[in-house]
Order: sequence, then structure tokens, then C-alpha cells
Amino acid sequence: MTHPSCFHCQEPVLTGQQFVTRINDRDELMCCPGCQAVSQTIVDAGLLSYYKFRTEPGSKQNALVPEALTQFSAYDLPEVQQDFVHSEDNVESVSLSIDGITCAACAWLIEHKVKQLTGVSQVLVNSTTQRAMISWDKRTVKLSDILGQISRIGYQAAPYQVDEQELNNKLNSRKFLLRLGLAGFATMQVMMFALALYTGYFTDLDVQYRDYFRWVSMIFATPVVLYSAQPFYFSAIRTLLSGKLNMDVSVSIAIGGAYVASCFATVNGTGEVYFESVSMFTFFLLLGRYFEQKARQKASVSSSNLHKLVPLTAHLVNDNGQEEIPAKKLRLNDVILVKPGEMIAADGVVIEGHTSINEAMLTGEQMPIEKTVASQVYAGTINVDQPIKVSVTALGQDQLVAEIIRLQELASNTKPAIALLADKLSRYFSGTILTIATITYLVWHQISPEDAFWVTLSVLVATCPCALALATPTAVTCATAIFTRLGIITRKAGVFEKLPQIKHVVFDKTGTLTCGTLSIGQTQCMADLTKTQALAIAAALETGSRHPIAAAFAVFADNALVTEEVHHEVGFGVRGRIDGTDYLIGNAVFTGASIDTRDPTQKIWLARSCNEQLEVLASFEIQDNIRQDSKATVEMLKQQGCRISIASGDSSGHVHQLAKELGIDDVHSGLTPADKLALVTRLQQHTRVAMFGDGINDAPVLAGADLSVAMGSGSAIAKNSADLILLGDHLSRFTQAVSVAKLTTQIIRQNLAWALGYNALILPLAVTGHVAPYIAAIGMSASSLIVVGNSLRLLRVKV
Repeated sequence: MTHPSCFHCQEPVLTGQQFVTRINDRDELMCCPGCQAVSQTIVDAGLLSYYKFRTEPGSKQNALVPEALTQFSAYDLPEVQQDFVHSEDNVESVSLSIDGITCAACAWLIEHKVKQLTGVSQVLVNSTTQRAMISWDKRTVKLSDILGQISRIGYQAAPYQVDEQELNNKLNSRKFLLRLGLAGFATMQVMMFALALYTGYFTDLDVQYRDYFRWVSMIFATPVVLYSAQPFYFSAIRTLLSGKLNMDVSVSIAIGGAYVASCFATVNGTGEVYFESVSMFTFFLLLGRYFEQKARQKASVSSSNLHKLVPLTAHLVNDNGQEEIPAKKLRLNDVILVKPGEMIAADGVVIEGHTSINEAMLTGEQMPIEKTVASQVYAGTINVDQPIKVSVTALGQDQLVAEIIRLQELASNTKPAIALLADKLSRYFSGTILTIATITYLVWHQISPEDAFWVTLSVLVATCPCALALATPTAVTCATAIFTRLGIITRKAGVFEKLPQIKHVVFDKTGTLTCGTLSIGQTQCMADLTKTQALAIAAALETGSRHPIAAAFAVFADNALVTEEVHHEVGFGVRGRIDGTDYLIGNAVFTGASIDTRDPTQKIWLARSCNEQLEVLASFEIQDNIRQDSKATVEMLKQQGCRISIASGDSSGHVHQLAKELGIDDVHSGLTPADKLALVTRLQQHTRVAMFGDGINDAPVLAGADLSVAMGSGSAIAKNSADLILLGDHLSRFTQAVSVAKLTTQIIRQNLAWALGYNALILPLAVTGHVAPYIAAIGMSASSLIVVGNSLRLLRVKV
């Protein structure tokens, strides 16, 4: 007798219909209470895509019972985490979508509370995109603990997934439109009665008729206060429970206070009513928030687009030919066939075929790049010419596109110093406004008691620091989107601040000013070796090295030669033993060769060590082409007021020849990594210095410079030390990055000047009774929209 399989773990169900979970409108059988509890938790957490795209059964949960599960326990399952959690050296990283963030104070509160958890190493919250980047030690704390901590302070968090996020955005927009529509409809009705009363049409009517219209106004205003204004109350309550203040506290007090006072006046038949003011400024506040919400979605859409460019299916090559499978089912070392016009489904290495690939989605450059056997290709890029076979080397969160998205999130969430100052000001601003409003009420109550309430109302609404909180994050988010379009990845904090301050740029030579695609030119032998033997020994010594020079020798490799006791001298060369003889390959100092400084070619030497004496055996001319945009980049940097230097480990005359062609006067050749670092340190005593590099030997100086830039084709160590990575290897992107950073800084200053200037102007007018409550609401909403609109100008920059 055969038994049905458990929907979660695929093991036989021996318990009949006892355990069932409703999944995608179907009752699915489970084998035990543990699997039933886990599957139900996955459903409740909105993670149904796990069952849709999983590549293997879930683990059996017979040790679990429903009581042992928490609301967020499903997020701790490895099979669920594989789609959105990135792991590296026991440190987990995730991007979370957080509902309920309304301002910088919310972001600060979440950061402050989550950092209190032991094991959490980094929390960065972006109030513009309403997302958070969190890193933690998986041995100390669980993801469910982090989500629970966020939930306890009143926010709902879940891993950021593009499709789910788009559905949530649409749902939230509908809810917001419903609140907005109700407020707008009620405002029109209430204003009709208020306008008639203000213009004196009903002044001759009895008091009972006046009271009748007040009651009708109260009926229309009530759903506005109790439903439409809910987001303001919830935000205010969350921060008050945490012992903090945010901008929604003053708004909630204004709405609630005006409504309660008006209700008392209506019931008692005495005093003034403010139903029209309550309805109107709730409507305008919601209208402003709605436009802000749309602007935020527009500003953060670029990372979503990158996700969507990775195809859902792949052509897997197997013993039976090929079959189309979901891309999520691919495994490392699988071989996939990519036909012309198709997108590559995973990062990998070309093992068969010769084609060109459009990598515009990564680099911003539309010109296809030639790919041959052993070339690296990336998920989401497009095969242009011929079919190729690719061996998969990375999947999921380990792919380059996922790394770009993570770094983009990090850049968006990282706040420059000016943003931290603005956040701090906005936190104290709310408390200051409440104090001023209290004093205003007390003073006006002595001067004119009938005006005290509405003047205080105007102060609370008019001075809400929404624009101040939005001034920086919207601009930084837009600028990060432009960098992504340019193929520039920002890896560290402060990039937008540092770029405009750079006044001296130092370039490495090989792989930076030149293409780094080296080839061997003329070979000159100086001992009892043929050219073929010299090249074969050089290739054997360079085997295993990732330096561009090593790649140039690879074509001359002789499998019969095996190198032992290999030792790499960073910045000098390689030492090793072949058939009992010690050989060295590297620069003139390392090999003991004499050089002619007038020789414009770049050379390396092969030497033999015998009785601690070095004998030079051969010299190899290294050929490398200058990058097409090197000269234009140097000229543009000079126009921007930067001084230019070359710092190269190459001691040949080729460095000076290159400098002459590019118009660079300050040249430093034959430098060790320590010499490069000393040079940059010396320059930093007078100005801010940016350093370009691409090799392992450039890592120390990249780490020491004020701003470091690595080429996308460079070594992993160089990239890890860099602030910026140019994916497309186009130097001109750096000058564009400087221009974008300058414009971003300018826009941030404009936003802050406007936000502070508006509040400084409106505050005395409101305090002195020159601003009606509904005018205050319009002004506050308009101020926020001006700030957001000014930031969105960045997205229109032509690059």
C-alpha cells in the first residue's frame, strides 16, 4: 500500500488526514504536527513563494510542536533563508521591508532598538525606501529574534522580495487612496457648511439651526479623524511608548485636540468648532504623504529592476541533451546553454563557444564585450552573437547582481554626516515645537482666550519637521540609483561627501590607465636558453598567480614543468624551484637586472639563483594598451581642479612615456606597496587624495587614501579595500561620479536650507496668529513635496 507524501518534507504520511495546511487554496497533507506547524507559519508569514520555487523538500520537523513555534520562526529555516539571506564568515545579512516608517525618527528608533540585541553588528534603516540592511552573527542571534524586536516596537518587517514588495506597495496605495478619498469627500461637505456660516448666510437663523449644522459637520469629520488620520496616531504612539518624540506626535495632538474640543462645543452648544480645519489639514497631510510615497517608490525602483533582469529559466545541459528548468534548480558546476538573444541565468565561466555579451545592466555600457573560453559571465547579462556553454560558479545571493543590490542598499542606507545632523535636529525639533505650542497657548489664553486654541493648532501643524527629515535620504537614494545606472558601486560610507572634496588623484598604471590585458612582445635571451624554454619557465613560475602578467604567460605553459616552493613577493615578482633549480621572475630590482631608463618599453626579467648569486636569463617585453578614455579622464579631472599623479611599481621608461602621452607631470615609478602608501600619506598632509588601483599590491594604499577606486576587472582584495568600484572599467565614470556627488551635496544643502528656512519663517507667523490651521496644513505638505521634488531632479540628470 502506498501512502501520500507530506507536502513539506515529502516523507510518507502515516497519520491520515490528521494534519493539514491550507496552501494556495488547497488543503495539503502533512506527516506530523511539526511539519504542519512550520508550513502554517510559512503561510502566515507570506512566504508562499518558498513552496512555489523550492528546489528540494523541506527538512522534517517531527521534533517541533506548534507551541514551540513563534510568529517569525519560519524565517530561521535554512530552506527559507536561501532566497534572501547572504552568509559570509558566520555573518548573515538581509534586506528587510518595514511597514510603518514615516520619518527619520522612526528609522532612528528601529536602529537603536535592534542594535541592543547581542550579536547584531550593523543596522542601517532608510526612511525613503522603507527598507533596512541588517547584519548579525548567526551563532549568537536568530533572524526571528530581530524580526520580533522590530515587531515589539510597533513595526512589521519581512525580508525584501521584489514581487511581494510590489504587491504590498499596491495594497498600501489602495488603503492610502481610500483614506485620502474619504478625507477629501468629508472636507468638501464640512467646508460647505462652514463657508455658509462664515459668510453670514445663517446668521439670522436660530441657534438650534446653527447647532444642527455643527452636528452634521461633526458626523462628516468623525470618520476622517477616526479612520483617515490613523497613520499619524499609530506612528505617534509607537514613538511615545519608546520614550521618544517624532513629527507625528504634534500632528496627532493637533487633530485629536481640535476634534475633541469641537465635539465638546457642539454638545454643549457653546464655543468655537474646528471641524473644517481638522478635515482639511488631515486631507492635505495625507495628500502630501501620498505623493511622498510615490516619490519614494520611484527613487528606489532601480534595485527592483536589477532583480527582474535575472531570467526565471535556464537550458540545462545533461546526458540527454538539454532541458529547460527553473533557474532556482541550478546547482554549482551545472552546465547551461545560452543561445543568442537570451539572458544568462547564473554567474559562471564560458567552457565552450565564442561570443559577445551585453553587460549594460551591470556597467551602463551598451557596447558588447567579447567572451571566449575561461571568460567570466554574469546573471542577467545578454548573449549577443553565438551560443555558448557556461559552467555555473555562483547562485542566488552569491551572484554579482545580488552583491550589487546589497551594496546599493548599503549606500542608500548609509547616512552622511549632514544627514545624521538633520536626523538629530528633527528629533529635538518635535520637543521644541511642543514646548513652543504650550507657551503660545498660555500666552494667547491671557490675551485672547477665544483665539488661543486655533493659534496653537496652527503652530503644531505648520512647524512639523517633515521636510527636514526628508531632505537627505531622498537625495542620497536618487544619487545611488544614478551610480547604479553608471555601473558604479559604492562600498563604504561617506562617498557622496568625499567625492566633491578630492583635489589630487593618484593613478596606478597597469590595469588602471592601461587596459591590463597584457601580452608578451619581444623576448631576449641572455644565457643558454631558447625563447621557448624561457617562456615555458616563466609560465610555470606564474602558474596560480592572478596578476595580469601571469595571464599573459599562460599560453606558453608546458605541462611537463612543475614549480615547487612557490613564493610571491608582492610588488616584486615570483620565486620558485623547477627541476631542482631556483628561478625568479619579476622587476629589475628583484632579479638583479640592469635597466636602461631611456627604454620606453615595459619589461620583466627571468633570473636563476645559484650560490646566492643571480644570473639574468631573459627579458620579456610586456605590451599593454592605454584605455581609450584615459586621456579624456585626465583632462576632465584637471578641468575640475584636480592634480594628477602616477604611482607605479613599474620601473621602466614606459611609465614616463605613458605619462607624457596623457599629459601627467608628476610621475613616481618603481614603487613598492609601502612606497605608494607613503606617497599618498605625504600628499594627504596638503589635500584630499583619491587613489586608483586594481591589483593585490594596491590594497594597502587603497585602504589608506581618502577615497579609493578599484577597477571592476581588478583583484578581489583591491575591491574589498575600495570605496568605489567601476564595474565597466571606464575611467570617465569617475568624473561623472564627482559631478553627481557635487550635485547631490548641492541638493541636500538646498533641501535643508528650505526646510529650516520655511520653519523659521512660518513659526513666528503662526505664533502671532497670522496663519489659519488649514493654511498651516497646506504649507507643511507643500514644504515636504518641494523637498522630495527637488531630490527627484537628480533622476533626470543625463549620464
